[in-house]
Parts: sequence; structure tokens; C-alpha cells
Amino acid sequence: MARTHRGPSMHDVAARAGVSHQTVSRVLNDFEGIRPATRERVLEAIDELGYRRNLAARALVTGRTQTIGMIGPGNPDIGPLSTLHAVERAARGAGLHTMMTSAGADSDSVREALDFLVGRGVDAIALVAQQVSVREALDGYDPGVPVVHLLTGGEPEGQAASIDQRAGVRLAIEHLVAHGHSRIQHVAGPQTYAEAQLRRDEFAAELDRRGLPALEILEGDWSTDSGFAAGLALDRTATAVLCGNDEMAVGLIHALTSAGRSVPDDVSVVGYDNIAAARHSLPPLTSVSQDFEAVGKRAVELIVAAIAGVTPSHSELIAPTLVERSSVAAPHA
Repeated sequence: MARTHRGPSMHDVAARAGVSHQTVSRVLNDFEGIRPATRERVLEAIDELGYRRNLAARALVTGRTQTIGMIGPGNPDIGPLSTLHAVERAARGAGLHTMMTSAGADSDSVREALDFLVGRGVDAIALVAQQVSVREALDGYDPGVPVVHLLTGGEPEGQAASIDQRAGVRLAIEHLVAHGHSRIQHVAGPQTYAEAQLRRDEFAAELDRRGLPALEILEGDWSTDSGFAAGLALDRTATAVLCGNDEMAVGLIHALTSAGRSVPDDVSVVGYDNIAAARHSLPPLTSVSQDFEAVGKRAVELIVAAIAGVTPSHSELIAPTLVERSSVAAPHA
């Protein structure tokens, strides 16, 4: 029978550095009080031997795997993917590892994903919870580890990292009104998404606060094709449109130009998300920018606190910004 090669152990590192294996452990765990010269010898020995920590053994001792589980949507979207990548980067900066899986919007799929991650010993879970049904899947269900919701878009919650969707809508309408628009139409995202619900509700509320007429709210499915269809169904008296995301805005602009209408001369358009393509649409798209990097960092902050046994009373929503480009102009007289 072939013998398997045993990699270098902590004792091998200790022998090479001329220290005890307890000292090697203290260096690996960033204990204070280690002399710089000793630390340097241990690190050099680790590098020379190619030593790799046995995380499974460490987990048995500490009860922690230093791993965050991540659950993304079954149909990847730019916002969730950007956020999960940000979680991974922030976790790495905090000395943590990540493990990712995906889930559909139904309860069974979400709980199966949770069970999968918990079964692999993760210390906490970051769950993309844009769809209402994903959050509802946790009702009466305790995975046994902290769960931080990402991109719920709702009011501040102790275990949620989200962007203030209501504020984003207000920024967009304020910008359009400042350019002289009063007949503003909305192309909403699918109402199974909490963020789409919030944007739609805030749009109607903001028009009411300003005493502006309420045009029919159209609904898309986030895709460029649904934006194109909305562009064909647009109210002919509308001088401006707020789209629920940039992809629908791009499709809507295509529909308007195909019908012989100019953006922004005939209709101004504002998108949402500020994806990279927004800079290169024709015309370049004014858009509400969401800081997904900040969401990832906030999520890891909450997770680190939860692992330490600290539950914040609330977590403030992350403020969006408006990126102005050339898809908005004053309406014709």
C-alpha cells in the first residue's frame, strides 16, 4: 500500500524555528507578547516548510471554523453577486473564510441551503433576502447560528445589511422635479422583491407629497426585454420615467428611440443600481447608485459582532447616491 505524504506539522515548524509548539500556536493566533525576532523566525519557518494550518483540528479546539456561509439567489443578479463578493473580501480582511451556495425563493430551498452550510460548521450565514419569501422561510426556523440578511431594503434591523431604497427614490424624483418634470411615470420591479415594493410605495408617496399627478405604474421583471415592453406602453403625456433598475431603463430607452422619441429631449430616464453599462448606454444613464461594497462590509461587521455574542440594537440603512449623466433634461414646453 502506498504511503501518503504527511505535510509539515506545527512541531516541525517549532523545531525549525527553535521554539516550542505553543509559541508557534501563539504566533498563528496573533497573541500579543511574542518578541518580534521570535515571530519572524516562526514565520520564516512556516514559509520554508510550506506549513498549512489544520483548520479542522483548530475547530475541534475552539468550536469555531472561522467560516461564514453565504447564500445567493438561484438566478444570479448583479447586485447580489456584487454584495457577496464584497462579503468575501471583507471576511478575508477580518481573517475569516467563506463558503457559498445558492437557493431558490421557496422555503424548502432556503432551508436546505441553510442546513447544508450549518452541517459544514459555519459560524454564521449571510443570506441574500431580496425576495419576501426568502425571509419568510426563516419564520419558526432556527438554524442555530447567526443569520444576517442582505439587501432587504427595509427599515433598520439588528441583523440586516441593506441600502435605503426609499431615499434612493426620493433622490431620483427630486432630480427630475428640479429639471421641471411633473408628469413622472415609474417602471417597477417584480413585487415579490421587497426592494421593488419599497421603491414603488415610496414613488407613489413622494408624488403625493409633492402634489404631482399619479400616472399608471408599469411593472417589469428586471430584464431589458420587460423595460422595452414598458417603453412601448408608456403614458404619452409622461415627460420622465424612473425605472426600477438599469437593465429595464436600457430596454425602455431602446423602445422609445425605436418609436422615434428622443431621450432626454422627449422623455428623461433615470435608472437604479448604477451598473457599469449605465455609463455606456445611449445616452449615458442617470442612475441611483447602490454601494454593494458597503453592504458586504456592514454584513461582516454584524457577523463578527454576533459571533462575539453582541447583538446590535439596530443597523442603520446605507445611503444611496445619485449619479447624474445625460439621460435627464428639462421637458419641452
